[in-house]
Amino acid sequence: QVQLVESGGGLVQPGGSLRLSCVVSGSISSMSAMGWYRQAPGRQREWVGDITTGGTTDYVNSVKGRFTISRDTAKNTIYLQMNNLGPEDTAVYYCHMFAGSLWGQGTQVTVSS
Repeated sequence: QVQLVESGGGLVQPGGSLRLSCVVSGSISSMSAMGWYRQAPGRQREWVGDITTGGTTDYVNSVKGRFTISRDTAKNTIYLQMNNLGPEDTAVYYCHMFAGSLWGQGTQVTVSS
């Protein structure tokens, strides 16, 4: 059974940085395209970005230049490096595996002074 477990969320001041991790366990892992999504209170879940098996990344316009997705195949882990965070980035962030449409449990990111 494949599981996705996110970590790294927390409270950060505006302008700060966080790095989220998503560890994939189980028989389907690093060869799948992966994505990050987020859901703010009262809003629909939105796509943040994704990374293909070849390492190509794409991002929603609002995070381009601030967020970076990477993957460590040996560790079955993908990362979301978030820089210059603002209050608008406050949300629960979810890791997603496109193969099998699997989701992690989410990790809360709060940007506030």
